[in-house]
Amino acid sequence: MWSRSEPHDRRERLFGGAGAVLVWNLCAAGPARPFGAVLACELEGAASVGTHLQHEHAEIVIVMEGQGVAHVAGVPMALHPGAVVEVPLGHTLALANGSDHDPLRYLIVKAG
Repeated sequence: MWSRSEPHDRRERLFGGAGAVLVWNLCAAGPARPFGAVLACELEGAASVGTHLQHEHAEIVIVMEGQGVAHVAGVPMALHPGAVVEVPLGHTLALANGSDHDPLRYLIVKAG
């Protein structure tokens, strides 16, 4: 995970955020039902993912490294290693890295 030598996407200003997030698909052949996706993400220092609606899949975000804040339906939640953020279908999510230098690394598991 989080190896730049492995295939990944770099997404700039995702959903109107700032900076970039790197995304690795951990189930390249497609996850088994009931999952829609399993992703490893690295949000660069001082970067953010803008507010977006979960209109197709509910998801959970599991923080592995770093600090920051998530907003689920506008409610702030502290991000730290071990934090789990539930984002129900129909709710919004935004993420911000709390460090100017260190990445925020997290997993996303989407319901199918």
